[in-house]
Amino acid sequence: MTVQTERAPSGPAEAPKPPVKGKGRPSAPRKAGDFVPYLLLLPAVAATLVFLGWPLVNNAILSFQNLNMRQLIQRLTEWNGIDNYRDILTGPDFWRVTGRSIVFAGVNVLLIMVLGTLVGLLLARIGKKMRVSLMVALVLAWAMPVVASSTVYQWLFAQRFGVINWVLVQLGFEGMASHNWFGTQFSTFFVVTLLIVWQSIPFVALSLYAATTTIPKELYEAAALDGANAWRSFTSVTMPFLRPFLYATTFLEIIWVFKAFVQVYTINAGGPDRLTEILPVYAYIEGIGNQHYGMGSAIAMLTIVIMLLLTAYYLRIVLKQEEDQR
Repeated sequence: MTVQTERAPSGPAEAPKPPVKGKGRPSAPRKAGDFVPYLLLLPAVAATLVFLGWPLVNNAILSFQNLNMRQLIQRLTEWNGIDNYRDILTGPDFWRVTGRSIVFAGVNVLLIMVLGTLVGLLLARIGKKMRVSLMVALVLAWAMPVVASSTVYQWLFAQRFGVINWVLVQLGFEGMASHNWFGTQFSTFFVVTLLIVWQSIPFVALSLYAATTTIPKELYEAAALDGANAWRSFTSVTMPFLRPFLYATTFLEIIWVFKAFVQVYTINAGGPDRLTEILPVYAYIEGIGNQHYGMGSAIAMLTIVIMLLLTAYYLRIVLKQEEDQR
């Protein structure tokens, strides 16, 4: 009895057909939980649009108007196009104040980052009791309101009854008995710089100290076994971990110092002879002080543009350095 079996085809096997676009495996339906992160972000986005976006739009609209006290009282809207921007950009005052603001911000940020980093490293080295005491002092200085601390510095450096002049006289500097710290551009900027650096060091120091707590101790032990000294251990172990925190804090300090209106205006209102005006103070004096509201709005918009350009340039340098290190 012969059993017949079906033979496999001798020809080449047929290749599987590629899946037709749009007829593949159906995507899984989105779950309701996928939208929860967007719902959580919604209040923050809405608050940003209301409290930052809307005032910014109104300020941009005002910058194209000729708005003085007469128009404000009579509720008149006089559009003048780009005349405010043309008058500002073609005048010498704006560029002089811009250069002064950039130098002022650069000096302050450099001092803040250097001193704040040193204090942060000191916090990681000292004992627990000293660390807690120093951290409490830093937090108290950081928590002090800006206007209150600016007023205190104004009292400290007062010409007649200031504590600084009295201490200098006690140390033998008789010529400082009635020294006017706010009489020259350099001395006024010196006082303002002391104030801003004093206010900013706590943030940098505490941030850097928190960053040092994330460094594994095994890396320091391995560096010590390789014969690395303190400086070599700092550059090869500590700095690679602190670099992202330094970039972030430097970025925040650039923004914070560049718009330091309260300190400069409270100390001497941009004086003497408007020689210590930075861009926010310049916008306030031209807009509110001289009642050229459209001009002040235009200066404020240009200040925002300059700040964005500076921060973009800084971020470009940071990203390029990170790419080079990879």
